[in-house]
Amino acid sequence: MAVNVIIGTQWGDEAKGKTIDILAEKSDAVVRAQGGNNAGHTVVADGVTYKLNLIPSGILHKGTLCMLGAGMVIDPRVLLSEMEKLTAYGITFENLKIDPRAHLIMPWHIALDNLSEKYKSNSGSSIGTTGRGIGPCYADKYERVGLRIYDIAHPEALKTKATATGELKNRIITEIYGGEPLDIDSIIAEYAALGEKLKPFIDDVSVLADKVIKSGKTLLLEGAQATLLDIDFGTYPYVTSSHPISAGVANGAGVAPNVVDKVYGVAKAYTTRVGEGPFPTELKDDIGDYIREKGQEFGTTTGRPRRTGWFDAVIVRHAVRLNGITDLVIGKLDTLSGIETLKICTSYKKSDGTTLDYFPSVLEELADCTPVYEEFPGFDDDITAARTWEDLPGICQDYILKLQKLCGCKVSMIGVGPDRVQQINI
Repeated sequence: MAVNVIIGTQWGDEAKGKTIDILAEKSDAVVRAQGGNNAGHTVVADGVTYKLNLIPSGILHKGTLCMLGAGMVIDPRVLLSEMEKLTAYGITFENLKIDPRAHLIMPWHIALDNLSEKYKSNSGSSIGTTGRGIGPCYADKYERVGLRIYDIAHPEALKTKATATGELKNRIITEIYGGEPLDIDSIIAEYAALGEKLKPFIDDVSVLADKVIKSGKTLLLEGAQATLLDIDFGTYPYVTSSHPISAGVANGAGVAPNVVDKVYGVAKAYTTRVGEGPFPTELKDDIGDYIREKGQEFGTTTGRPRRTGWFDAVIVRHAVRLNGITDLVIGKLDTLSGIETLKICTSYKKSDGTTLDYFPSVLEELADCTPVYEEFPGFDDDITAARTWEDLPGICQDYILKLQKLCGCKVSMIGVGPDRVQQINI
């Protein structure tokens, strides 16, 4: 029996999908625990690129039980569309389960997300959300007026709750933001039809996960987004609306934290982020552009170009501590090939001369920090065919060993390309 967690250590987009796919092949069940279709996992298998937004990457492995946990927020239209696209690849869904407690993203959540962003952009306070309705849906969850997956499969509950909440949301849309009201009756009818399609997949994920654990099988808990997007411990307010740290993943899956055996923290060999907020190691030069183009740093969900920068060991140390990471996975090392000199941020320096070796607790303090770097010789080798530690050039080995020392956690996997076979286990 093993319970493994995969989380992101930076600002997301660390190639978690590939790592999840590799570990899912050895797992009996996979649970996606939080977030919604604001996240995207890209998996390349046998020359085919799969872009997954809601469905766990384990769906690519026949016989693996794949579950959407209670901590998620789900747009049923997006989910069914994703299922339809995967069906074209011959993938089936007899092993897909959705927890009835997961919250529904409704059309008013998407409308309010975009109206709110537009309103805030006028004052220069935009967060840079994906516009998928994630934040407003989580807000309704905690205000206790949200609709859940259970409701979509029970027409009377759907009608009662959607009517009450929808009328309130229409007032906010029209009277606060000056938007067009939504047709609540049409929404109820549409969601009732969607509920008929999703009803066969609804089951108690927490109970199913417990059965997997007690039967001595392997369970993989899949986190979306990343540590620095955590609502409490990320770069607030430029964060997501859930807890993508390991404790939040366990909670969203309905699994006790003391059953977790390993926590895999995924990091790129450099750093990226999407949206607004301080980014100490950001590269606004030709090297940053080179990394973006070579690493194909464009959002899986939005297509937005990502901001790029050097590896920040302060960030990853923060993630190691918060998540109890046992194994680091360093992805996209191959992207750094062709850069003459590599840099790693080892600490921060504040404007008053103070040095910080830990991640600041508030955004204002982070914005006052500049990175302190160590430099390393770069490499020109094509390492995409490397499959063992010994296949890597010595310069690459030194770089990885330095990351391991600075982050305070062993590196157990290295990504040298997008395909699932382009991975080194050490």
